[in-house]
Amino acid sequence: MEPKGSETFPQDSPMPRWSLGSSLRYGSFVNSLSSLTPQAETKPAISPRRAYAAVAVLCYINLINYMERFTISGILPNIQNFFQISDSTGALLQTVFICSFLLLAPLFGYLGDRYNRKYIMICGLSVWLLTAVASSFVTKSLFWLLLLLRALIGVGEASFSTLAPTIIGDLFTGTQRSAMICVFFIFLPIGSGFGYIAGAGIATATGDWRWALRITPILVAVGLVLMVFLCPNPPRGASDTHGQEFKMQSTYLEDVKYLLKNKTFVWSSLGVTATAFVVGALSFWAPTFLSRAQVFQGLQPPCTKEPCNITDSYILGAVTVVTGILGGCLGTVLSRCFRDKVPNVDPVICAVGMLGSAPCLFIAIFMASTNIPVTYVFIFLADLLISLNWAIMADILLYVVIPTKRASAEALQISVCHLLGDAGSPYLIGVISDAIRKSKPDTHGWNFYSQQYSFIVCIFIGILGGLFYLMASLYIIKDRKAALAEDTCVSVRPFLNNSPLFNSLTTR
Repeated sequence: MEPKGSETFPQDSPMPRWSLGSSLRYGSFVNSLSSLTPQAETKPAISPRRAYAAVAVLCYINLINYMERFTISGILPNIQNFFQISDSTGALLQTVFICSFLLLAPLFGYLGDRYNRKYIMICGLSVWLLTAVASSFVTKSLFWLLLLLRALIGVGEASFSTLAPTIIGDLFTGTQRSAMICVFFIFLPIGSGFGYIAGAGIATATGDWRWALRITPILVAVGLVLMVFLCPNPPRGASDTHGQEFKMQSTYLEDVKYLLKNKTFVWSSLGVTATAFVVGALSFWAPTFLSRAQVFQGLQPPCTKEPCNITDSYILGAVTVVTGILGGCLGTVLSRCFRDKVPNVDPVICAVGMLGSAPCLFIAIFMASTNIPVTYVFIFLADLLISLNWAIMADILLYVVIPTKRASAEALQISVCHLLGDAGSPYLIGVISDAIRKSKPDTHGWNFYSQQYSFIVCIFIGILGGLFYLMASLYIIKDRKAALAEDTCVSVRPFLNNSPLFNSLTTR
């Protein structure tokens, strides 16, 4: 019987005296072990054509995932006017969604390391589909029901966001994996931008903001069908072990202990958390903030009835799409160009992105009171710098964590970054804005200034995030080698018992 917490592998047989728990060091010995693997005779567990089709499906669903999330931001002035709610109450729409998301992510991570990930995502997407449709029929007196349904939508998105990157990690390896992860995460800002545009466009075209919430469920249904027929559930670690599967028997507590000892994972997760805080707050409030800036400058009248003027949602949507594509591609290209020369370049790129975005955000926030075009220029630059991080952040996790812990690592990182990041940042900005406004005259000027001053928090958090990534750069070389050494040992284990070289080494 296997001892509790162990990991079993295909073709298990009695092991020699050496084991994974020994004092094996990364170097020539591991390299010699990797040469024992008959790679020329092995075939991938999933064919390349099927793997690329699966990535295409996952990218499509990721696009819809973030479209749905930011549709609310694109129509927030309409929702606030319809329900007659304050900034802090309006921010609860994002907070309750993120809270359910982060609470369920560890559960899906635990299940994803042990059960069929495809079936888990299909169940989650079904819940997402039904609750998203229901949320579009909430009446004026039932704002609490809209909050509840937004929370339930987090069930579907938690299952998908936790497990989809691990499936891509098991379909590809090396530079191919980095490229596919880049493509997957580029759809994060693209979906966010389309969310602004689709929400604003549909609300304007129909004269009813609720129709904006009815489009994504239709697109989710298409993604659900595509996932059933085109997305496989590859063996865990298949790309690292030539098609063989790691079988997980460790407990979740043991997984967490392993991850907390991984300093790169800890520091990079804190960096991701700071990124989520800044992006969550700005993405949710930026359209409303810019609309108030234009009212303050006398460029447009205040919104007193639906539909509100939400032109800024279109512009921000376009900016988010363009900067997401450019930043994601640029970050990946920089990583691939410098990784051989500078092994810790990935967290350094993330640090440069966060630290560079801080002064751009400062200028954008305080230029909004006088010059809207200049504000958009610096929002573009800030978004571009932050977008350098999207693909790299995910790639770091995949190569410093062994395959059997990746879903748990994704889940833990998602929980932490949302709990301390974008779960509370929109609400915090709303609370600060309401607090400032209550102590000042009830004018359009202070309606704008209160939100402007509340955004200063994001600048400090952005700087802190850059420092977290710099700390990760101090440990990433060691942690990557450790993960690679363990992967290499596991990948050759089925062949070791028949290897004269290995038997001679272990009997000395």
